[in-house]
Amino acid sequence: MARSRRRVALSFLFSFKGLASTIAVVGCFFFTCSFLLNVHIGSSSPTDHEVLGLKQYERNDGRHPLSLTSNALKAQLKETVRSVVEYQGLVLMHGSIARKLKLENSKLVRNFAEISINFTDLIKKASHCDVSDSNTALVHRFLKEAKEEVKFAKQLISKSKGSFDSQLKIQKLKDKIFGLEEQMTKMKTKGEFAKSIAAKAIPRNLHCLALRLMQERIENPIRYINKQTKSRQPRQPLQEFEDPNLYHYAIFSDNVLAASVVVNSVVQNAKEPWKHVLHIVTERTTLAAMKVMFKLKDHNGTHIEVKAVEDYKFLNSSYVPVLRQQESAELLGYYYGHGLENSTTDSSNLKFRNPKYLSILNHLRFYLPEMYPKLHKILFLDDDVVVQKDLTGLWEFDMDGKVNGAVETCFGSFHRYDKYLKFDHPLIKETFDPKACAWAYGMNIFDLDAWRRDNCTEKYHYWQELNGNRTLWRLGTLPPGLITFYSTTKPLDKSWHVLGLGYNPGLSEEKIQNAAVIHYNGDSKPWLATAIPRYQPLWTKYVDYDLEFFRACNFAP
Repeated sequence: MARSRRRVALSFLFSFKGLASTIAVVGCFFFTCSFLLNVHIGSSSPTDHEVLGLKQYERNDGRHPLSLTSNALKAQLKETVRSVVEYQGLVLMHGSIARKLKLENSKLVRNFAEISINFTDLIKKASHCDVSDSNTALVHRFLKEAKEEVKFAKQLISKSKGSFDSQLKIQKLKDKIFGLEEQMTKMKTKGEFAKSIAAKAIPRNLHCLALRLMQERIENPIRYINKQTKSRQPRQPLQEFEDPNLYHYAIFSDNVLAASVVVNSVVQNAKEPWKHVLHIVTERTTLAAMKVMFKLKDHNGTHIEVKAVEDYKFLNSSYVPVLRQQESAELLGYYYGHGLENSTTDSSNLKFRNPKYLSILNHLRFYLPEMYPKLHKILFLDDDVVVQKDLTGLWEFDMDGKVNGAVETCFGSFHRYDKYLKFDHPLIKETFDPKACAWAYGMNIFDLDAWRRDNCTEKYHYWQELNGNRTLWRLGTLPPGLITFYSTTKPLDKSWHVLGLGYNPGLSEEKIQNAAVIHYNGDSKPWLATAIPRYQPLWTKYVDYDLEFFRACNFAP
């Protein structure tokens, strides 16, 4: 029994030893396989040379790579040059991006430029490398240098990504802001263009007013015929219209409403209105409406004369250059043409092509001595002004022998003669000072005796004839006025005439209140929907809203 137990124990022991041996053998086998596998994986991982495009060419005899045969060395040199060219392209691309991102002054951009130059030098060196037994050291030195440059380029490209990301975001934001600013500029230009169109349009209620006044004249002719017309005697001007001892005003307008506001503001602010004479000249088409307008109510004894341009017989094309120029086909095409050159959204160019600047009504201001031969002084008023104070002090103003009394508009380099005249023309350049101070039309006191003495109308004719092809100035009556009254203008105190109510919403309240005359020069005329609301009440308080014609045409305070 005991013997059988020993046999079982021995058999179990031998079985256990066999199992242990088997496990040991299997473990050794797996360890060996794992080692071999790791060696294989390690040998298959890319080396620095392979990462940089420089492939190793191992010899079977275990020699160092620097001891390669000429064929292997040629292959490695070719591969290295290819890698250098590729990385040079990457460097140039990243350098270009950096410059676009406004990084010209950064160290990063300079490094890209230096590496690119180094790569160029390496490529030149490679073209001179001769793979032979005598030049192997030179080739190996080239390969080492190329490896270092490629490695540095790789590091620099990796480093630059962070800078590029932030700079790209900044650049995108800048581009977006620039796009919005450009869009805003376009919208502003379109708005100015639309405003300039509106400024030249006749509002419906204003057109209605002129028609209703005309209708009144047709339906009640006797009411508006003076005694001279009834007696069929030759019409003679009333004595007051030629009395040089009274205060005379000249207003040239085809706008019935605007002219009535100017007249009302003069009358209501005059200390002695019966001593004031207002000469209104209009076109034939609005003459009847104007006459009815100023017959509808008493003006506190103020004398008002209404005439048409055609009543002044000397104003014909044989004498007036502007009337001759109106007959020019080229000039008519410039102002009235509908060709492609006139179809523009440039508001400034549209301003230059405004036909009103060629209107004789706009040029009557240059014929005041001939229109009123018995007067010594006359005050010229535009139809877009409002008089806020008594103006008789202007007739007492010492003109020092000058012709024109006006408020100067220059400040700094603005509103000088070079803004209005073309100083590239030799005649303009020789005759005038480009830095001479400009002045404003709208409220001007003229000494007609000095005007006649200096032959100012003849001067105007001379320059207007020369400007038939618009080589001296482009638009308006101010440039020929600056020329005609050059060195014959006496500056007035700026409180006499405050400008800008038709375009500048930021004028000071004190400046406006102290002004004798306020001028709505610009596109935002007070009778238009585009008027600046802040200034409109200063004008509307002189509108005759109580007259039935205004109510019939939907005028409301």
